[in-house]
Parts: sequence; structure tokens; C-alpha cells
Amino acid sequence: MTLARLAARHGVATSYSPSAGVTVDVPDATVVAVLAALGVDASTPDALRRALAAAEAAEADRLLPPTLVRWGDGPVPGLSGELTVAGTPADQLPLGVHQLAVRHRDGRTASATLIVAPERVPQPPSRTHGFLVQLYSLLSGRSWGMGDLGDLAELASWSGRTLGSGFVQVNPLHAAVPGAPTDPSPYRPSSRRFPDPVHLRIEDIPEYAYAGGRAGLEELTARAAALRQRVLVKGELIDRDAVWDLKREALEILYRVPLGPGRRAAYCDFLAGQGQALEDHATWCALAERYGPHWRRWPEGLRDPGSAATARARRELIDRVDFHTWLAWLTDTQLAAAQRAAREAGMPVGLVHDLAVGAHPEGADAWAQQDAYAPGMSIGAPPDAFNARGQDWGLPPWRPDVLAACGYAPYRGLLQGLLRHAGALRIDHVMGLFRLWWVPQGHPPTDGTYVHYDAEAMLAVLALEAHRAGAVVIGEDLGTVEPGVREALAERGVLGTSVLWFERDWAGTGRPLAPEDWRPGCVATATTHDLPSTAARLTGEHVQLRHRLGLLATPLAQEQHAARAEVSEWLGYLERLGLLPDAPGDEEAEIRAVYAFLLRTPARMVGVWLPDAVGDRRPQNLPGTWDEYPNWRLPVAGPDAQPLTLEAIAASPRVRGLMRVFGGRGGAGDAEGAV
Repeated sequence: MTLARLAARHGVATSYSPSAGVTVDVPDATVVAVLAALGVDASTPDALRRALAAAEAAEADRLLPPTLVRWGDGPVPGLSGELTVAGTPADQLPLGVHQLAVRHRDGRTASATLIVAPERVPQPPSRTHGFLVQLYSLLSGRSWGMGDLGDLAELASWSGRTLGSGFVQVNPLHAAVPGAPTDPSPYRPSSRRFPDPVHLRIEDIPEYAYAGGRAGLEELTARAAALRQRVLVKGELIDRDAVWDLKREALEILYRVPLGPGRRAAYCDFLAGQGQALEDHATWCALAERYGPHWRRWPEGLRDPGSAATARARRELIDRVDFHTWLAWLTDTQLAAAQRAAREAGMPVGLVHDLAVGAHPEGADAWAQQDAYAPGMSIGAPPDAFNARGQDWGLPPWRPDVLAACGYAPYRGLLQGLLRHAGALRIDHVMGLFRLWWVPQGHPPTDGTYVHYDAEAMLAVLALEAHRAGAVVIGEDLGTVEPGVREALAERGVLGTSVLWFERDWAGTGRPLAPEDWRPGCVATATTHDLPSTAARLTGEHVQLRHRLGLLATPLAQEQHAARAEVSEWLGYLERLGLLPDAPGDEEAEIRAVYAFLLRTPARMVGVWLPDAVGDRRPQNLPGTWDEYPNWRLPVAGPDAQPLTLEAIAASPRVRGLMRVFGGRGGAGDAEGAV
């Protein structure tokens, strides 16, 4: 019980409930390891008693909690209106993050962070629809072997002007860990704070027009065209490393072109605005070029971003540091241009960026913010009905105590960067604002436990930064969700994610949930990047794929029967609603019916998986695989697996047929179905 009491005081769970009526005890060794990562020694009985005594004494002596939250014009819990900050009563402070310092009449002092946040995050100005796409997979006739920010701007402009779309949601565009081969997953980035320059459209950089060495640039564009053809015509996989090799060569040429006075001033403003965070990121990139991307293998002095050795290296590598800050600026300007194109096309939301749940342990964020990350820990998921062994995502978690102690500065900076050019932000595994499953290094995921965060503070910071940016917030709340989480998110206006195949009357009949019973506060869609496309689900091809890769937990025939039954039930329901034509087996009509059903729900946003629009059978990511399947490396393709360019997608009769369901400026959809 002593260990349990100590763990509770630090937000570490000693048991968890994977399902109703089931409780699983966490191994004591896991609890001790997690406490150690939080700076608490419970390794021996004496250490445990001392730690518990210290925790209880600190709690008894505490005047204020580490963080206080005031929502809107409400009171500050635990504070009297008589307390003033710079002459302003605490309950009248403006929106923002404030530091309180108090002195008790007995002489004790304390400090705390006060977050004054709006009641709710901004909402979409009107009900709207838009495409969901993995940007790397969207190649145009101008791409250098993978989709880029120029393609994103074109997609937004076309879909907004022609189809009346209100948004485009993309995968995380975070900076990746360099090296060959690079991890292609956008959900294991080097840094979540800065975008990856691999997404740059080289020809859109203004200095491209004034560069010397035209022969070198022309050779690179010719090689880029060949790389594009290998993907689009020869059917090769997207090769991110090959793309970056070409773009880096081109960027090295463009870096030598002097900036004009206006461009130079804009660059300097960007540097000043990004401050130390950008300098640290660029320093890590420069050091990674010299010593490799694994900073724990660097010379000892360079493993500390604040060391004298790192300061000397930063001075010695000043040109390379500047090169990487310049890349960050170029990428930021093209992100801004893409969002501007979306808004000019009439999109009420525009770009929806994606926040990955964590950053790579060897990446720039983990190096620059070492104190904020729990050493020897990785986040993941406990065992559940879909994965009996649990999951370890290999991403270090933030320490909740450090976040609170620094006024949530790392979290605030992260959100500010992502929201610079976003109309909305999707948060992957949004449940992580409340708790995360920590797995001690060297242990299986089954030996992990939940560590709780101050959800009130995390939500308050999110609401504050979203309000400042005027951005909608979408939470990916699929899978195992702790009771009360969805309600807390909805209270603050955070939209959820509702996928058609998972929406059933689980508390009653278990049948497909009637459209009018769906929650309004969500993005409704038919699938995601981790799930089968709608065409694959309708045809059962997703079961065959998982069978070929040895991923089925039950016999093939049983899986096929269950899949057919699920599809038949949904198609029958769509037919009863009058959404399916009389002729059975028309795949395109069935996909149109699926999205017509989504339009009958009250969902504020309806997302169209772009591969669905062209009948693509292949998932972009197949969980549970690594080399067995080409995750994150497939271009958008038609039913025959032949890649399709953005230009072909825009001209596709199949796309136009689906989008007529939505009405708007580009089709003749009926008024009832239009959003």
C-alpha cells in the first residue's frame, strides 16, 4: 500500500481496467521504474518510506497547486478575488499564461502558473466537408517523387473553388530524423516543432529564378522528373531519401543566392520570432550532419544542448546552422502560401495539420528538451481486444511534473508553431492529454502503466492557443478511451473523430447507429490512414491482404465471413435509407452511399479520404507491419493500383461522381445532401 500511495501522489497508476468489470494490477517493478523516471526513488523499502514522507510533507505544506486554470470569466478555483497580480485581481486577468507568487501571513511563499483560457476552442464557421490525404502520396506532374507543399496548395485551391470543400487535412509534416533509410512514418518525427523541408516545392522558392549554375539545377530537375516517373509510371515506391537527396542538392545551390532586402528582413523577423527553439533545432541538424543522427552517440559534450562544447560547435558550424534555419523559414513560407491558397479558394477552415503523439528519442526535440522527457520510458498502448501484446511506439513521453513546473512552455511552443498556418489542428491520440501508457525500456508493453497528466491545464493551454490562432481542434479519439474523456473534450469544443464502421448502438441493439444519433461535435469519415479504404472493405480485399501477411488472429474463412456480414449489414441499412440504387454490386454507388450517409449525420465536418474518391484498394499504413508492407510509401492510385497524378484526380469522372453527393460549387448534388 505504501507504493500505491506514493504512486497516486505522482499520477502513476498501479492498476488499470482494459474493459468493464476487469482490473489488471501493474507489476511493482514497473511502478518503481516509472517513479524513477519522474525523479522519485522507490527502489528500496527505506527509499520508498522517505519518498512517501517527503511527498506527504510537501503536499501538507503546499499553498497552491502547480497550475491553476480559469475558464472564461469564471472564478479561479482556490483563489480569492482579493489576490492581485500587478494590481489586477486574479479573477480579472486577461486570457494568457500568468505566473503567481504568493506569500502567506506565516511567511511561507509559493508560486504557481495561472492559465486563463476561453471556455471553448473555435468552431467551424459552418458545416463543411473536405479531403483527407497523406501529402507524400499526392504527386502532381511537378512533384519531385513525392507530394509537396505546391501540390497541397493546388489541391486546396482546386477543391475549394470547384467542389466547395472547406478544408484539406494532411498527415503530420514534422521534421523527420535524417539518415538512410529514413523512417518513412510521419508519426515518428525528429521534431514536432518544425516542418520538414522535404516538402518544399523547389521551383516556388523566389531565389530559384536568380540562381547561378543553371546547368546544375536543370540536371537536378531532370533527375527529379525521372524519379517522378519511376513512381507514377513504373510503379516504384515513394523513396523519400532519394527525393531529399535531390532537393538538398538544389537547396545548397539556392542558399548561395543573396536574399533581397525585403526577403532578408522577413527572414530576420522569422529568426527573431522563433528564437532559441529554432536555433536548437538547426544546431541539432548541423551536428547530425557531422556526427550522425543518433545524438546519444555524439561526443559527450555535444549531448547537452547547453554545454560549452555545444556552444563552440554552434559557432564553428554557423553556416550549417544558418542553412537549416533558412530551410525552416522557406518551409514556413510555403505552408503560409498553401493556407493562403485555401482561404482564397473560399475554404472556411483551410489546412488541417496533424500533431503526432510524440517525437523520436534520437531526434532534435529529445536532444533540445531532455529535461522535459522521461528517461528510459516509451509510450504505447496496453493490451486490448485488437492487440493482445499491447503496443510500444518507441516515443519518449513528456514528464507531467516538468511541464507543470515550467508553465507548460514546451507544449505552448509546440502548439504555437503548428497553428501558425492552420485553420484546424488534429491531435493524434488525443487521450494523451489525460494519460499515457508508459513502458519501461527493456520491458514488453504488457508491463507498462498509465501516467496521468493535468488534463485541465493541458486543455486550457490548447484552448488558449487555438483561440489565439482562430483554429478548430479535432481529437483522434478512436480505440480505448477512458470514461469521461470524450465528455471533457466536448465541453471545451474539441471535435472528435467518428468512423462509419465503428459507429454502432453499442449500448443497445449493436446495429449501425442511426445518422441522427451521431454526435454533432466530430469529423465524420469512412476511414483513416490506419484502416482499409472503403473499396477494400466493400470487396473484402483488406482481409486477403492481412491473410497474406500472416496478421489474422482467426482462420481466414471466419474473418471473411465476419467482414462480409459487417458490409452486408451496412449496405442493407443504406438501402433501407434510400441511399443505394436498385442495382446491387455497384462499388462506386456503394461508396457514394457511404458518404451520403455521413451527410445525414449532424457532424460539423465530413472528411473524404482522397483514395476513396478514386477507388484505391491499398491502405497507406497497415498496423502491425514493418518491412512486410510498404507503409507510408504508396502514391494515391486507382482500383488497378496504377498511380494517379493530382491532375488526373481533378479530371476523374469517378471523383466528380462522388463529390456530386456533396453539392457545392462543382456539382449538381441535391440540396438535402449539400453541406
